[in-house]
Amino acid sequence: MTLPHDYTERTYAGVLGKLIGVYLGRPFEGWLYDRIMAELGEIRYYVHEKLGLPLVVTDDDISGTFTFLRALPDYGNPRDLTAQQIGQTWLNYIIEKRTTLSWAGLGNSTEHTAYLRLKSGIPAPHSGSIAVNTKMVAEQIGAQIFIDGWAMVAPGDPELAADLARRAASVSHDGEAIYGAQVIAAMESLAYVEHDISRLLDTAVTFVPSDSIIRRMINDLREWHGGITDWHAAREKIAEHYGYTKYRGGPHIVPNHALIILGLLYGDDDFQKSLMIVNTSGWDTDCNSGNIGCLLGIKNGLAGIDAGPDWRGPIADRLYIPSADGGRAITDALTETYHIVNIGRALAGMPVVQPKKGSRFHFELPGSVQGFTADTSNDSKGVTTLENVEGYSQLGMRSLAIRYHHLALGRIVRVSTPTFIPPDAINMIGYELHACPNLYPGQTIRAGFMADPTNNGQVVCRLYIQTYGAEDKLVITYGPQTHLQPGEIVQTEWHLEDTDGAPIAQVGLEITTLDKQTVGTVYLDFLTWDGEPEVIFKRPTYGGTMWRRAWVKGVDPADPYASEAFRLVQNEGTGLLMQGTREWTNYSVSATITPRLVQAAGIGARVQGMRRYYALLLGQGGKARLVKALDGETILAEVEFPWQPEIEYLLQLNVNGTHLSGQIDGHTLFEFDDYEQPLTHGAIALVCTEGRMATESVSISPI
Repeated sequence: MTLPHDYTERTYAGVLGKLIGVYLGRPFEGWLYDRIMAELGEIRYYVHEKLGLPLVVTDDDISGTFTFLRALPDYGNPRDLTAQQIGQTWLNYIIEKRTTLSWAGLGNSTEHTAYLRLKSGIPAPHSGSIAVNTKMVAEQIGAQIFIDGWAMVAPGDPELAADLARRAASVSHDGEAIYGAQVIAAMESLAYVEHDISRLLDTAVTFVPSDSIIRRMINDLREWHGGITDWHAAREKIAEHYGYTKYRGGPHIVPNHALIILGLLYGDDDFQKSLMIVNTSGWDTDCNSGNIGCLLGIKNGLAGIDAGPDWRGPIADRLYIPSADGGRAITDALTETYHIVNIGRALAGMPVVQPKKGSRFHFELPGSVQGFTADTSNDSKGVTTLENVEGYSQLGMRSLAIRYHHLALGRIVRVSTPTFIPPDAINMIGYELHACPNLYPGQTIRAGFMADPTNNGQVVCRLYIQTYGAEDKLVITYGPQTHLQPGEIVQTEWHLEDTDGAPIAQVGLEITTLDKQTVGTVYLDFLTWDGEPEVIFKRPTYGGTMWRRAWVKGVDPADPYASEAFRLVQNEGTGLLMQGTREWTNYSVSATITPRLVQAAGIGARVQGMRRYYALLLGQGGKARLVKALDGETILAEVEFPWQPEIEYLLQLNVNGTHLSGQIDGHTLFEFDDYEQPLTHGAIALVCTEGRMATESVSISPI
């Protein structure tokens, strides 16, 4: 597979198109055409403010798209990835009744039904089959809404994209639902190299049966398009022949796929018009809009998105992916683009790309701001604008221009990006945002910036973080100061100290002046951090609630009213209370735990989800165990240890390269080298199997 020369930028446009489409259609999801026309009119731009709703939200269309694709890197990026492996990925990253899916119930939600099948031991593709779940359930829309990523890792190869789509879709769906997903995936893949909608459709339909409803419906729409010039009239014909009255039992694939084809045929190859048609037509608006936005983003690139209104500015690249990998929940379109691109490169036998030496924030594609926004508090409001520009970078090709005007004593420039749940997302409507911070005490922030040579004076720059303090208000902490002369280039670093258990919510750059008035630009080249954390997770002295929210709950109740800082209860199976990021590698985690009525209790390291981790456990039968979870649990080592309920035990698990060691109450019980598919990185967790356990604090430190 040869990758297109503009693969990365077109993928970025596809990711943005997906986000724009979902955010545009989400506020009126499920509305019918007549209501939309009566209350909103034709949908030509975001309407969230009219309905009193936020723009950037958690949504299953986004979460599923960017989560399930992780099956490829988790299993070594094989071209022959199986449906069963994708099903295991569901079980690893989804937290039951909390993340990713709509959780509308067995026999009502296709995805919830499929998850329950997987959990009960029915592997994919049987988990999504008509034979197991009935035709009415198996042919809902979900296979299509999650499919874009499988196309973007196979640019210009619609056969591979359609095949990956079939395997991924079969985890939860069957029949016409799979065919619709294959058509979308094939079109998106081919859109990297072919720009004619008609030819995209000609190719895509060859991957589905000639007698399928999806193929017949597409043929009908293309025929109608030849004789019906008004899209409103064409929509009425869809409602008559392929509407919800014909396909019942939930959001069905056929009516909604028809609206995507309608938008493509009547949208005149225009991003805004196509989104207008598919959204104004109603039904599952965010799903249909997300698919068509991704397809047109890939096909027409960033220029196609930017040809109309400012779709990108209000979003600022932001998206949320709540899952059992909590450290990746707070992310941005550029970061996710490079995750996708590196999977595509691996499938093509090419090395990964890591802009600016792997910097977290690098701004290397046009228009990208990676979640950075200007502060709007009283002392900052109206002072700053942000723009992605070419040049002014020592490590790459682009930078983030921080332009300021009327900067004077008492006026401050602050720009920041979230590293944890931002204040406006704490009480998210609909899908709750589950996340861990991705920046911690003990790590070192590094940044590079320069002052424009034409600036009219010196400015003072300093990095800062904001943590959640008393009453969950943001508290600012500053790094070292740098005096920046016009044209000067600076690289700075800041080692973060303890925050008393407070999660870090934002990281940013502040600019001030000692002059009467200053006008100019500072270019942020990159911002990143590295190193292992050194922190004690505990109940902070100031109170608040966000320190609890920093733990992703893969357990039953994690009681906020418990006397202990952390009380875990797991009613069935094994649950995890997780903290941290996938990037952590070599470290020691420890906690003094109190097991109560419980089958097993302990601590986990290199946690990569609900079913991928190492753990040191006090287990049934008076045993201490070192275990590895990787699509099933393996006991790596076991010794007699007659632990007792209600007694405190200090557990410490060390991970260093392939070597693991486990200690209880200061005595080393296990030394083990894991050479067979070792887990090389990941977060930490408290682990509880069927019962209750508690601790007051959890510590992590580098090795």
